[in-house]
Amino acid sequence: MRLSKNQRLGFLAAWGGWALDGMDSFIYALVLAPALRELLPRSGHAATTANVGYYGSVLFALFLIGWGVSFIWGPLADRFGRVRTLVLTILCYSLFTFTGALATNIWQLAVFRLLAGIGIGGEWTLGGTFVAEEWPEEHRKMGAGLMQTGYYFGILIAAGLNATIGAHYGWRAMFAVGGLPAFLVILIQRSVKEPSRWKPSESALKPFAMIFSRPYRRRTILNSIYLLVSITGLWAGSVYVPTAVIAIANREGAPATEAASLGTAILSIGTIFACVALPVLAEKIGRRATLAVYFAIMFFSISIGFGYLFYLPHALKWFLLDLFILGIGGANFAMYTLWLPEQYPTECRASAFAFATSSGRFLGAGITFLVGAGVAHFGSVGTPVALTSLAFLVGLLLLPFGVETKGQALPE
Repeated sequence: MRLSKNQRLGFLAAWGGWALDGMDSFIYALVLAPALRELLPRSGHAATTANVGYYGSVLFALFLIGWGVSFIWGPLADRFGRVRTLVLTILCYSLFTFTGALATNIWQLAVFRLLAGIGIGGEWTLGGTFVAEEWPEEHRKMGAGLMQTGYYFGILIAAGLNATIGAHYGWRAMFAVGGLPAFLVILIQRSVKEPSRWKPSESALKPFAMIFSRPYRRRTILNSIYLLVSITGLWAGSVYVPTAVIAIANREGAPATEAASLGTAILSIGTIFACVALPVLAEKIGRRATLAVYFAIMFFSISIGFGYLFYLPHALKWFLLDLFILGIGGANFAMYTLWLPEQYPTECRASAFAFATSSGRFLGAGITFLVGAGVAHFGSVGTPVALTSLAFLVGLLLLPFGVETKGQALPE
């Protein structure tokens, strides 16, 4: 069955928005060290390695809080439409990524990252919901996996920009380029229509109340915990990847910027391949078992990579190899794009998606503070980040209690 024009253009808009979302969010990870080394002295703090790690974690935690606040987009999408709300999320994260280029101290940058997080968190919710509702059932699962690749293509774009624009013009230019996704809004407004399945909710509050009603309460809580596990491990692991690679490269006398860009590219390529494989695996062994496989990969790659390989005398080549495996495990996020829409009816689907993907980020922000304190205590990112792998053991214990939706059509 061929896709209609709205299905093709809608997917392109959702995938493109998610790709540019990934670019914007990872720009911060790539420019974290140089930005803080410039802004910390202007804010009354020495630009030591410990301070860069600690305040970087503070800013990232605030970004996660902003992402947590993004649950507001879900009820708005159920009430006013997926496409209309998607446009607002892209404008939000584009504007406040761009303003990061204008920051004169770390607290201004912190505010801009918090506000950008609100927009970035909403794009995944709206794009994933649109693809689930608009694509035909026989293609919907693969559509979810393909859409998730967009985020990691965005990370690849960020790595390329860092090796070119970032290397020549600095971190402010990177944030300025992050404002470009706003132009995608023109395509969406002109070309994409709402899914025919969607009907306006009576109010923005009703769908939010539905996800905590008796039929859905347990799955909503479990889904939020699964996302918290993913956020704790993947975000704590990937956001420190450039910092870790730079530390190893400096230790070994290798070019730091090039090594960070290479590490980011390797991580992204692993995830892109694994996102495409995930829907196929989920149809064969089920949603819960597939997520368990990806959780296990995350546990071993983070604990071994940051807990052992990071400290080897000649660590760079082994750490880069581990990043490919970490990237494969990072595709666990694609499961939520496939699985969450299958668990809720159309009336509250965006609200459920938004709440599950956003609520865990508040606790994730607290864990990120702990990681930052650990970096300050140990003087490196290795051990504190390695400890975040333990979250995936909790996820593996809870997965048998989740709802299995293999073989079921998307609810009306």
